Amino acid sequence: MTPTRPALDPELSTLLADMPLMTHLGPELLAQLRLLPSTPVEPLLEGRSVDRREVTVSGEDGARIPLSVFSPSGTAHTTGAPCVFWIHGGGMVMGDRFSQIDIPLEWLDLFGAVVVSVDYRLAPEVGGTTLVDDCYQGLLWIAEHADELGIDPARIVVAGASAGGGLAAGVTLMARDGGTLPIAAQVLICPMLDHRNTTTSSLQYSGDPGVWTREMNEFGWRSVLGDLRGERVPGYVSPAVADDLSGLPTTYVDAGSAEVFRDEDVAYATRIWAAGGQAELHVWAGGFHGFDALYPQARVSAEARRTRNDWLARVLSPSAAATSVA
Repeated sequence: MTPTRPALDPELSTLLADMPLMTHLGPELLAQLRLLPSTPVEPLLEGRSVDRREVTVSGEDGARIPLSVFSPSGTAHTTGAPCVFWIHGGGMVMGDRFSQIDIPLEWLDLFGAVVVSVDYRLAPEVGGTTLVDDCYQGLLWIAEHADELGIDPARIVVAGASAGGGLAAGVTLMARDGGTLPIAAQVLICPMLDHRNTTTSSLQYSGDPGVWTREMNEFGWRSVLGDLRGERVPGYVSPAVADDLSGLPTTYVDAGSAEVFRDEDVAYATRIWAAGGQAELHVWAGGFHGFDALYPQARVSAEARRTRNDWLARVLSPSAAATSVA
């Protein structure tokens, strides 16, 4: 029997009717999805005053990890810009560094932020901590090249959507534990945080086609974790099982009420509060997974983006940065 679910926002429901939806995801379908063209970044850069460069960093095993760097034109020899380290979504099994890139490019426009996006390796070709380790190497590169990038090391934001949100949470935990550099904030957009897949919202979005279902989530986690089970699952990979959420930077978490990740995202924000941290949580009524990335023109999507941008404006203000350093 299908559990009762929160209703979709009427406008989103109409838009979603034209989108092909799935229930399950497996190796054959994943191979087909990976053949689809990646997100073209060039149209998003048209009309923007942006300098772009491509670099690679070395993973812990020597693999080459591509990074794309987008800077407001003319900032190459300046200092003090905020930086957004962007980690893309795709269930940890698909996507690339240009997926959902319109979100951080909006922050480049609004805040003059330098955006660095990482092309971490995907499961099931790699697994365990490799994905989050790849992302962490990107963060280390930013720290080592802060002067060259013209950024303020006190205003580095780690951000991501869906799987990228979960990896952003893992990278932020790594940075805290490693003392790498102070992260000003983490922005976790409908993040994929919990491999256990047992919450009420997970069970609600099972059995029927959707943007991201419990069955698809199971495939994604199985691809990453392989034989890892129970206490062997690292908190850096599945942040919901991290023992300690104290000492984290101010955090923004948002999700839709009509999506599989709703309850694990609420629980993560709750645990940050319980550990004495600061988190802002928004659950958008009638939003399905990734609604504001897929349909930014919808009214609830525009409100979600505007609210997130307003929060980030406060976090990135010079007075806020000075307070966080103090």
